[in-house]
Amino acid sequence: MYRVIERILNLLAFLLTVERPVTAEEIRYTVAGYDQANDDAFKRTFERDKDLLRQLGIPLRLAPTDAWEVESGYVVSADEYALPDPGLTDEERAALALAAQVVRLGGQSPGTGAIFKLGGAPATAGGEPLMADLGSATAWLPDLFLAVTERRTVRLGYRGAERGLEPYGLAFRRGHWYVVGRSRGSVRSFRVDRIESLRIGERGGAFDRPKGFRSADHLPVAPWEAGEEPQRVRVVFDHEVAWWARRQIPPGTPIEDRAGGGIEVELEVANLDAFVGWLIGFEDRAEIVEPTAVRERFVAHLGGAV
Repeated sequence: MYRVIERILNLLAFLLTVERPVTAEEIRYTVAGYDQANDDAFKRTFERDKDLLRQLGIPLRLAPTDAWEVESGYVVSADEYALPDPGLTDEERAALALAAQVVRLGGQSPGTGAIFKLGGAPATAGGEPLMADLGSATAWLPDLFLAVTERRTVRLGYRGAERGLEPYGLAFRRGHWYVVGRSRGSVRSFRVDRIESLRIGERGGAFDRPKGFRSADHLPVAPWEAGEEPQRVRVVFDHEVAWWARRQIPPGTPIEDRAGGGIEVELEVANLDAFVGWLIGFEDRAEIVEPTAVRERFVAHLGGAV
């Protein structure tokens, strides 16, 4: 994937600096990365790269290479590619500078080049009192981003099994990246750092993303929801801790008020260890009603007997 990114950047830099239409043949023997063994391999690679540039919004077009229009070449006009002045106010530039300082991906410090290009310069204050770290840039993220952008199916190894996935999007929550899409007939989410292997399909546009789809809507809200094959667990909380339980359970959870101020809730539990760890915090003021197997697992964890 990194070779693909490097080749795309080489191609874009060449097209922006040459300032004239260039043929595919010239690109093949000038731009680094197009060292394919035969004509068919080069053509497939170049066609994919052109599609990717256009999907990224880069105005790649064909134009005559000479006045007689006998041959055509590819060109990216610097005027069409350049970002128009957004007309930001001083306050808006200051807000962007602050955002660039307090958000980072994979521990990498943000660069200041983009702020300068937008007509501002970040303040040179010492230290970084605020910071939102968007997790590690794992090796799978570039490949998954390509699959999401080009709507390619993927085969991923996850928890010892291979799964097919139509990746609809990527999202970040609680320090982890998730890829979200359709697998086994329903929408599922997979933690990117737990993916063991990844293969991307060759055909773009292999599926349609649902209109208005939001990846964040399909991420686990509570730690015990992160997993597969969830089961329903009914829990009763005493009146002393009912208010605290209400604040921690996910929105939309069925809650039944009980006499005396307690509540009974029905939770979707996919990660039993995380659920047990959470419930221990309520000590003897929470009781698992059903299923019996989960109740026994919880009691065994405490070292007691059913």
